Amino acid sequence: MVFIIGTAGSGKSLLTASFAKWLQAKKEDVVTVNLDPGVLTLPYSPDVDIREYVRTDVLMEKYGLGPNGALIMAADLIAAETYKIRDEVESLKPDYVLIDTPGQMEIFAFRASGPYIVKELTDDPRAIVYLFDSSFCSNPLNYVSNMFLSAAVFHRFLFSQLHVLSKSDLIPKSAVERIAEWGLDPEALEMALEEQASDLPRILSLDIAKAVSGIGLSFGLIPVSALDNSGFLNFHAALTRIFTGGEETL
Repeated sequence: MVFIIGTAGSGKSLLTASFAKWLQAKKEDVVTVNLDPGVLTLPYSPDVDIREYVRTDVLMEKYGLGPNGALIMAADLIAAETYKIRDEVESLKPDYVLIDTPGQMEIFAFRASGPYIVKELTDDPRAIVYLFDSSFCSNPLNYVSNMFLSAAVFHRFLFSQLHVLSKSDLIPKSAVERIAEWGLDPEALEMALEEQASDLPRILSLDIAKAVSGIGLSFGLIPVSALDNSGFLNFHAALTRIFTGGEETL
C-alpha cells in the first residue's frame, strides 16, 4: 500500500493517476483510493473514494463550518470509516494500492487520525512516498524546508519512506541533476546555500539539513514525471524492494 504525501500542488493526484495507468500497462492489478474529502475533480476515477462517506461540503452546510474547519472535522471522521475503506480495498484483491492523500498535507500527517489510518488500512507492507515539488525545490532554501517537512512526516508515520522529485519535466535536466545531487552530497547542498543565501538563512538551513541527516533519513531523490512517465521504472523498483522485504528506504 503506497501513501502519496506532499504539500499542496506537489502533484499527488496526477502521480496517482499516471502511475496507476503505468502499472496497469504492466498487467498489475491496481486500486486507487482518494482520501481527500474536499477535492472537486480528480485526474482519475478512484476505485475507492472517501467522498462516499465524508464530504467537506456536506459538513460545511450541516455544521456551519468554513473550509478549514470542515477539513479538520473530516480528517477525524475519516478515521471512523477506515475499516469500510479497508474492506472495499481488500474485496478488490489488488497487487498495488495507491492512496492519494488530502491536498492539505498537514490535515493528514499532523493530526492523530493520519497515523491511525495508515496503520489500520492494511496489515501488508506500507510505503510513504513524500513528493518534493521540482519547481519549488530548485531553490536550495526551499529544498531544505522540504527536507524538514519530510522528516516530520517520517516521525509521524515511522514506515519506509521514499522521496520523489515530482514534476521533473518542468525544470531543465541540469536542474534535476543538481537537486538530486543535494540529496546525496551534503557539501554540494552547502555550496548551493552559500551561493544563494545570506548569513542567517544559510546558517539556519545548514543546521536544519545537518539535523535531518543526523536522524538517518536518506534523500536519494527519484525524479519522476507524471506527464511522460519518466522515472517510473526506478520508482517501481524502489517500491518493490520495500514490498518484497528488501532493504527499506528511510
